[in-house]
Amino acid sequence: MSKLSDLLIPGLISLSLLALVGTELRAHPKEDATRTHIAVWVGWSGFEYDAFQSVVNDYNKSQNKIFVDLLSITGNSTKTLISTSAGIPPEISLLSGAEIPQFADAGAIDVLDDECKKHGWTQDKYVPGYWDVLQYQGHTMALPATPSTVALHYNVDILKRAGYAKPPETLEEMDEMVNKITTTEHGKVKLAGFLPQEPGWWTWCWGPFFGGQLWDGKSKITMNTPENLRAMKWVESFSKRFGPAQIQSYKSGFGVFASPQNAFLADKVAMEIQGVWMHNFIQKYNPKLRWGAAPFPYPKDRPDLKGHTVIDQDIFVLLKNCKHREEAIDFLDYLQHQGPMEKLCLGQKKSSPLRVKSPEFWAKQDNPYIHLFDDMAYHKGSFATPKIGIWAEYGAEIASVLDEVSLLQTTPEDALKAIDARMQPKLDQYLSRLEKRRKAEK
Repeated sequence: MSKLSDLLIPGLISLSLLALVGTELRAHPKEDATRTHIAVWVGWSGFEYDAFQSVVNDYNKSQNKIFVDLLSITGNSTKTLISTSAGIPPEISLLSGAEIPQFADAGAIDVLDDECKKHGWTQDKYVPGYWDVLQYQGHTMALPATPSTVALHYNVDILKRAGYAKPPETLEEMDEMVNKITTTEHGKVKLAGFLPQEPGWWTWCWGPFFGGQLWDGKSKITMNTPENLRAMKWVESFSKRFGPAQIQSYKSGFGVFASPQNAFLADKVAMEIQGVWMHNFIQKYNPKLRWGAAPFPYPKDRPDLKGHTVIDQDIFVLLKNCKHREEAIDFLDYLQHQGPMEKLCLGQKKSSPLRVKSPEFWAKQDNPYIHLFDDMAYHKGSFATPKIGIWAEYGAEIASVLDEVSLLQTTPEDALKAIDARMQPKLDQYLSRLEKRRKAEK
């Protein structure tokens, strides 16, 4: 069985082949005499898809040799792996930066080192944090699409009523503010200053915010460290202060994210960790909200961590054995130029991964904190998900154990030991299989 098939359930492959053949026919229409069609698959929808479609339209009009067929694919990552295993991949697929190790280990994507040298896709061209996301085992495995960082969003009026004119800089200041802002009545939470699991999208990040590492970069899971323990105890402290059942009951009243009932937009949470995109939802669902954004607080005794944050990025990969490789590279090169990249990022209301931005790019941004989100990606301490092939399972394990700690069902000490004990054998097995594959290929 191929190394790609090792990552997939055989039944899933057989059940999906017919659907994928149909998709491939849509992705590669019968070519006319003048154009070569290339398929680009993305998971974007709504205004994000529309922003990219506009850039694709510009490219298709700019020349008469290549035509990009853009498809929005539900479950794009899984279908990209299946199509590659079946021998009918698109030329380009949009993934998250966290997925690079899995796809690279599976041999599903091309190394871009030679193309980087040829086209000038070099480190100096990109914001440092975003460039690092593209690297895996000493090679450039992808090119950037739209980037993002996260920050502490805060409700100006709630903080002001509690006597605070500015957001917290340190975690110790934040804890003090949370204690003062959080209100209860008859044992029920009525207003939360901050909740570590709201919105719950970065449950893995608390250790790194305290200076912790999730693995050693080679072969060892490293959850059970003083920094990660300190973070887990901090998460636990919220339940000890306000009650696990009371917090769960309060959270059950939160509405869906993209709605006026969003906890932050509905004044139910005074401070929340969120990405650059939050501005879009504030404008749409509560434009009267007085809010601000600041770097997430750091431990007082770790000033070296001041200003660091989570880095995320959508990325473009070139699929192995795709039909029209050179034509796909031409389109990827087009996307890395300032004009198309800025148009895409403006359309999605994000900063650009390129170091050099035009004055017009900044002038057209309507997020008052866009420079903050851009600056944090330069911080040497900013961090992305670990570059580990079992990250999906590892991240889910951290989230599950964090729930147990938050419910006071286990102690932080036991939680970290359990994560190490469960995940280290899985990593050992993964790396062993990977090494066997590599030896077999030589």
